[in-house]
Parts: sequence; C-alpha cells; structure tokens
Amino acid sequence: MSLLSCHQGAGEAFPRPFAGVDEAGRGCLAGPVVAAAVILPPGFDLPGLGDSKQLSERRRLALEPTIKAQAVAWALGVVWPADIDRLDILRATFAAMAGAVAHLRARPAFVAVDGDKTVPGLGLPQRAVIGGDAKIPEISAASVLAKTFRDRLMVALARRYPGYGLEVHKGYGTRVHLEALARLGPCRMHRRTFQGVRPRARSREDSLCLPGI
Repeated sequence: MSLLSCHQGAGEAFPRPFAGVDEAGRGCLAGPVVAAAVILPPGFDLPGLGDSKQLSERRRLALEPTIKAQAVAWALGVVWPADIDRLDILRATFAAMAGAVAHLRARPAFVAVDGDKTVPGLGLPQRAVIGGDAKIPEISAASVLAKTFRDRLMVALARRYPGYGLEVHKGYGTRVHLEALARLGPCRMHRRTFQGVRPRARSREDSLCLPGI
C-alpha cells in the first residue's frame, strides 16, 4: 500500500503522522471500555486487516502482534465500570480514547476517530469517521488491538468473578449473562447504571454483608 504525506480514506486527507482511534466494549453490561490508538508507517503490510467485528478471533489474534511490530506507536486506554457509572458511557469512552492518544510514544499531528463524534478536549486536530474501522487502516488496527486486549481481560476477570460466563460473552447482554445476573446479582465488574443491571436491587457482594447473615 503506497502512502505519501497524507492518507486518503473515506474521502478525507489526513496529515501524517496520524493516529486511528477505536474502542471495544462500549455496549457491554460488564467490564471496562477499552480504546486503542495506532499510528502506522507508510508502506505498512497488514493483509486481511479490517473491522475487528468482521474478523474471526483467530484472525484478530494473528494480526495483533503484527500491528504492534509494524506500528510507529500504539497505546491503550481503559476506563473501569465504577468510572463508567460516574461519568456515563459516552464520556467514559472519550476518556479511554483520550488516554490511549496521550500514551502514544509518538505525538500524532492528527487523530481519526471511529464513529460520529470527536473526543472533547483532546488538544489535537481530529475528525470523526462513521464506519472508519472498515475504511481507515489505522482505525482498523486500533479496533483489533482494543478488541483483543479487552477479550483477554474479560477471560481473566471471569476467573475472579465466576458464574457469569464473562469468558464467553465478554460482558455483553446475552441471555446467559442476563440469567446469571438474575440468579447472582451484579458483581463489581457490572455497570450499575445500565439497563439490564440497574433493576437488580441487591448484588451478590451486598448480600454477604446483610445483618444476620
């Protein structure tokens, strides 16, 4: 792929170096929201790169080390459930994205953000690109890194909070997850302000502290 001083994508020209930014886990009932920022070099070679949601887990895991090896810079931002509940999910997503950009070892001249909103207070020129994870390689790479990191994290959290199936559904509101919530109540990794979690008035942890129990 030939890239010059600007990247042509989705009808836009982005000055280099620019970072693509995307998130994983925004719509989940449990676990953190994770964002990644990636700067790719001219002439990168990442065959099969695309929107992480359209890739198999095997393909994402194969791409992850290659993206990290070829990237000029990459970084992650993580916001945990307590802060998601405090901020709301949109502001928490922005915080994760801003954190990822801030931790890049190379400062980008521009930021391309997946979706229809830019990140408030980022302090860098930026553009929101609807469907950018399928159009802009840097955003696609960010989507892969955010997704693979978060999936591994949810598998680890499943060992700490067993019974919910976090290792399978990764915190999304599946039937199995909702049934486990009804049976067990939410744990510390659940987003208490989210519909599907909020109606449960008492958590498993709270029940252990009730008088007389």
